[in-house]
Amino acid sequence: MTKVVGVRFRQAGKVYYFDPLEYNIEQGSNVIVETARGIEFGHVVMGVREVEDEKVVQPLKPIIRPATEDDEKQEKANREKEKNAFKICLEKIANRGLEMKLIGCEYTFDSNKVLFYFTADGRVDFRELVKDLAAVFRTRIELRQVGVRDEAKILGGIGVCGRPLCCHSYLSDFVPVSIKMAKEQNLSLNPTKISGVCGRLMCCLKNEEAAYEELNSKLPNIGDYVTTNDGLKGQVQSLSVLKQKVRVLVETGDDERELKEYDADQLKFKARKRKDSGTSKEEEAAAKELERLEKREGGKSKLGEE
Repeated sequence: MTKVVGVRFRQAGKVYYFDPLEYNIEQGSNVIVETARGIEFGHVVMGVREVEDEKVVQPLKPIIRPATEDDEKQEKANREKEKNAFKICLEKIANRGLEMKLIGCEYTFDSNKVLFYFTADGRVDFRELVKDLAAVFRTRIELRQVGVRDEAKILGGIGVCGRPLCCHSYLSDFVPVSIKMAKEQNLSLNPTKISGVCGRLMCCLKNEEAAYEELNSKLPNIGDYVTTNDGLKGQVQSLSVLKQKVRVLVETGDDERELKEYDADQLKFKARKRKDSGTSKEEEAAAKELERLEKREGGKSKLGEE
């Protein structure tokens, strides 16, 4: 076991481990640490605790110190400088006529580097822009092209559920999300209903995938023939996955049929591999469009530095 403290940075949702040394670091406090980008100001999201050795990436860097009042003031000053840097970068982009959308700006804690985040439909030659910015700020400049998911993660917002975006509030990494997950949860394949503010499939589809797979495994397919606990036979018409209810058109005798609802455990049916429920042409077109968007960009960042 290794003693660590969990720290998160503004533009990185992932939690990074550091050695607390002899400091009593509490959750909710701020610390000064050294990362690959230099000296940074981080927020403690996990107080001192022990974790398994295999979960720690070695070598484990130590906390430099708990943030002081002066550190807090410097961090606040950096946030103010970022607003001005953002405006200047927008002007330079307009002057150069570059087809890129600036979405964020960040100073490292020691002001040794200024990072600008942007999105663009394709590759952008920003070499001259980097020179322009370096001449203004007289420090290291880094331009980072990100995808639309990263844009939503940086800017934040409110999802269709009425809650803050998962990617902005707690998700550390993006997980693969597929059309199959939406179909497994009996959701409409209308892109406007299953896409997030970024235009890609909602990350929360992954959250409930395992639960729906487990629940669906206990149900028959629509169209299957089943036998009820009262000895009747019929065809499955509809399912309520969460309630584990099945509506069956049963044969009551004399060529009469009646639609009844049963609990899943009141039915006998042959377990078999779940089949695709089928989609309309409109749904298939929507699925292809979403899959095309998912493959686009690939989420890889492109860096430029001066």
